[in-house]
Amino acid sequence: MPPFEAFQATVLNWGQVLLEWRGFVKQILKPEFAAREPIMQDMRDAIVVLLAGGQGERLWPLTRDRAKPAVPFGALYRIIDITLSNCVNSGLRRVFVLTQYKALSLSRHVRAGWSGLAGLGEYIEILPPQMRVSKEWYQGTADAVYQNIYSIGSERSKFVFILSGDHIYKMNYAKMLQQHVDSGADVTVGTIQIPTHEAAKQFGVIEVDNEWRIVGFEEKPAQPKESPHNPGQCNASMGIYIFNTQLLIPILLADAEDPKSHHDFGKDILPRIIARHRVFAYNFVDENKKTSLYWRDVGTIDAYYEANMDLVNVSPVFNLYDMAWPLRTWQHQYPPAKFVFADPERMGVAVDSIVAGGSVVSGGRVSKSVLGYNVRVNSYCDVSDSILYNHVNIGRHSRVRRAIIDRHVNLPEHTEIGYDPEADKRQFHVTDSGIVIVVRQESLIEEPETA
Repeated sequence: MPPFEAFQATVLNWGQVLLEWRGFVKQILKPEFAAREPIMQDMRDAIVVLLAGGQGERLWPLTRDRAKPAVPFGALYRIIDITLSNCVNSGLRRVFVLTQYKALSLSRHVRAGWSGLAGLGEYIEILPPQMRVSKEWYQGTADAVYQNIYSIGSERSKFVFILSGDHIYKMNYAKMLQQHVDSGADVTVGTIQIPTHEAAKQFGVIEVDNEWRIVGFEEKPAQPKESPHNPGQCNASMGIYIFNTQLLIPILLADAEDPKSHHDFGKDILPRIIARHRVFAYNFVDENKKTSLYWRDVGTIDAYYEANMDLVNVSPVFNLYDMAWPLRTWQHQYPPAKFVFADPERMGVAVDSIVAGGSVVSGGRVSKSVLGYNVRVNSYCDVSDSILYNHVNIGRHSRVRRAIIDRHVNLPEHTEIGYDPEADKRQFHVTDSGIVIVVRQESLIEEPETA
């Protein structure tokens, strides 16, 4: 046999061996592999519309200068990073981030930390209000998506995920899309089962049949209907939706023309379509892998504070250190955190705390606290049960307890916060539970995060 033909035959033989081996792996060693391939194709056929324009009124004054999704979380992150990490970990690589309210810091953060997906048809792209089909600001969640219908229609997609950028949870959206495709659904709604007494007047509650098809919906009912799958629990809406693109567009057009609509997915779209289309619920599968399901709407100061304080526990419910489900963000180029002075009179120490890069605990004590970038706790200070944002300076001999200190705040020496409620109320915002929020002086100029 001529040399070239012999070489060609060898290549063909090896190709056949590889094909046979691949089939063996599929059928014998990893039977789930074959089922995983189609859904990866489906993920490439999906786009995400991430709603991130929320004002977050209940988080005021932390949202005085920023949108709710841009509020810091866990020293390194912004709230929006959690949902964006879910997207990337799930294989969703085409994401429109819809902004509106005070979006400068949010846009900077997404641009700096998430623009690396650009190229090869992948992107995480900021979409401010464009006034293309309306002259109004976004009137509701459905209206926000409708006003970007041109951008959605310009993408070749079979499925559209509608997500919120202000919740804390870990979720593999590929599993949700797999159910959506397998059930032949037109729309799938993410739900989480919670006790009925906790859902009363708090959540939109979805009624399902034995096949998880949605047959009813109530917005914050006083007496939520129990789930047929788990007595004592109800199916609360997570504000997560998958729509078939060919159905979403006409639904949005019809809603935009309805003068009586609130233009909201929960209040208007969902109740209108459940009788006419195949709408299913997807029961939340938690990638956090703890005993209890973790999904938090950190929409109030108290809920936000508790979610951060959980992170400093020895075994927190929400795990930041899970390498199987990494949380991504834009990390500043700061030096390592530093703890100085071994002097017994002013020892620099931090216990049961999270401390980000560039921070220096210089002769002070930090306990059960979350410290962001470039924070300085000076000598003879005591900081406990607190959240300190980036670029905070705590002057000598100060005491801070149960407080949230916003970025670029410089506390003078001998400052006391969290010890005298009446004095705190005269200077700062204090919640009913006693959490003190200290913000910098209001300014017309947004300081760069690296300043």
